[in-house]
Amino acid sequence: MSHEPVPSVPHVPGVVAPKAPPVVDASDLARALEERSMGQALRTEELVVNMGPQHPSTHGVLRVVIKTDGEVVTALQPHIGNLHRCVEKIGESLPYYQWLPYVDRMDYLAAINNEHGACIAIERLAGIVVPERAEYIRVILAEVQRVASHIFAMGVYGLDIGAITPFLHTFRERERGLDLLDHVAGGRLLYHVVRIGGVKRDLSPEWIDECHAFLDAVEERLPEYNTLLLDNHIFQERTCNIGVIPRELAVGWGVTGPALRASGVDWDTRRDAPYGIYDRFQFEVPVAHSGVAGVVGDCFHRHWVRFKETEQAIRIARQALRDLPPGEIQAKLPKTLKPPKGEAYVRVENPRGELAYYMVADGTDKAWRIRCRGPSFSNIGVMTDVARGALVADLVALMGSLDIVLGEVDR
Repeated sequence: MSHEPVPSVPHVPGVVAPKAPPVVDASDLARALEERSMGQALRTEELVVNMGPQHPSTHGVLRVVIKTDGEVVTALQPHIGNLHRCVEKIGESLPYYQWLPYVDRMDYLAAINNEHGACIAIERLAGIVVPERAEYIRVILAEVQRVASHIFAMGVYGLDIGAITPFLHTFRERERGLDLLDHVAGGRLLYHVVRIGGVKRDLSPEWIDECHAFLDAVEERLPEYNTLLLDNHIFQERTCNIGVIPRELAVGWGVTGPALRASGVDWDTRRDAPYGIYDRFQFEVPVAHSGVAGVVGDCFHRHWVRFKETEQAIRIARQALRDLPPGEIQAKLPKTLKPPKGEAYVRVENPRGELAYYMVADGTDKAWRIRCRGPSFSNIGVMTDVARGALVADLVALMGSLDIVLGEVDR
């Protein structure tokens, strides 16, 4: 089709004719685009954004201050302390017996694991020998707690990045696990079931049968969780190659637990620094490798490790149930516990990582010093390095993959 030439605009007195557009050389345009892509020609101002403390995707009362250049994070700083519980100072002000219920409030999704470590530290100070049956019950309850914590973490992580269905499915089994713990401890969240010298209550045959049924149900449903998340293309797009924590960076920041093993470090306190009777059980330590989707150390691998650890927790619990011996569940203790002068350092494998207690006794019924090493506190620090250069939309995926509990951070 032919086009007629555009007629020229006649000159009108008092009106300035529009200037013709400048002629741009192709080489100049290419050079300008290259400079812009290198960030030399385009200058922008950094924007400071507060994520929290009320943000629904911050797992607890956490405030994260983010500096962004557009959608890219240039700096990140976690601000903690909004949930401070004073657990350590309270432990220096109350008798040992009265302090124990406070440790439940640190990692409130793994209260039994908190109690287990605290009791071992006090027992070492006081030279208390725990009955065999009580040791096995402690392992059973701790691993049931680990299963409930991990399936909760998997479901909530799906919710963080937009998948509602897995959250509803995992809660089906979690409710069954909480009912189990409720029957033996009298509570669904905070238990105080592990006591100095033993446990609060024995396990009935009916409880043991229901525990086996619970473990079977979770094991049967794990492939279903895989289909909904690990095998889901959208989930993989949101987690693979996102929030990569290299091995050296994880070790340097003191990262522990599933986040450490997802970075390729083969370390589990239950196997490598065993406490209680964990050296009697056979289990594997899942460690991320390059054969899984994504790269080692990313958000996908942290989720994958929790899935595999759930299988191993079921395996340990079944062995403890099978070998559960008869006998007493509580050692004979004085009404007032006064350990001799000394110190004890105990570390246990919490679902979120390595939880440690350092206690100093001075011969009275109260500890002279108590310090707790919370895994979430150490794991949260690595975000300052990992988040640099990430997209703002990926921060929720990174934070959720660490599975932090702020009650433990602000202990």
